Amino acid sequence: MANLFRIAVLLGLGYALVVGLMFVTQDRLIYMPSGTLTDTPERIGLAYEDVELTTEDDVRLHGWFVPGPRSDAPVMLFLHGNAGNIGHRLYSLRQFHELGLAVLIIDYRGYGRSAGRPDEAGTYADARAAWRHLVEDRGFSAEDVVLFGRSLGAAVAADLATAVEPGAVILEAAFTSAADLGARHYPWLPVRALLRHEYDTLGRIGAIEAPILLAHSPADEIVPFAHAERLYAEARDGQLLQLQGGHNDAPMTTGDAYTEGLRAFLQAAGFSMGDS
Repeated sequence: MANLFRIAVLLGLGYALVVGLMFVTQDRLIYMPSGTLTDTPERIGLAYEDVELTTEDDVRLHGWFVPGPRSDAPVMLFLHGNAGNIGHRLYSLRQFHELGLAVLIIDYRGYGRSAGRPDEAGTYADARAAWRHLVEDRGFSAEDVVLFGRSLGAAVAADLATAVEPGAVILEAAFTSAADLGARHYPWLPVRALLRHEYDTLGRIGAIEAPILLAHSPADEIVPFAHAERLYAEARDGQLLQLQGGHNDAPMTTGDAYTEGLRAFLQAAGFSMGDS
């Protein structure tokens, strides 16, 4: 009996240690930045400008502005996922350029050449700085801006879309909240009690007035398709585009059906997309 008690105590202490370790190191599980830019849009034949922004809390950010194929092209603000940096998004930049869009893509604080360290409030501030750059510095009308967020970036885009008035919002591979996603991947942990970063997309999507496209693959192995269905049910003006492939390769696997799905959505939202 005493041995069983000692085993139970040891197991309890071990579990408590793991829980404490996960609480302390959770940022490393959420944010996976790379500080090295190994590619630029030039490698795929796209002209671009280096962009430097300063956030409201005085953090310097780096990004790229890729002009559209026409001078009057609408612009996409591209908010990427939690890993790598903007240099890992060249395939998407090509897709969006061929779709007829100019693109501003930024690295969050702590990613690529951007200063600082990422956290939830910081990523929201980074997105606001990028928005201001488009509408204040470059003179784009709010209705000519498409907010695009992928995975973690979808949560960031949803937050921004509740504070500004874009022409359209595209949320790709979006999760309902960080807690919902964490509870799925770590069912043996008290994720909701431990998590410091909410990223509550579900709690914000109903306040977004712009048309919303939820692009998601039923085969997504990281964010279940059920997240997209829940978000779609709460959206005021939402559409659901089913993709093919996994979490990280769905745009490539879906191919032309992906870009044509985005084109149809944007045209229905009032954007002039040029010839298909």
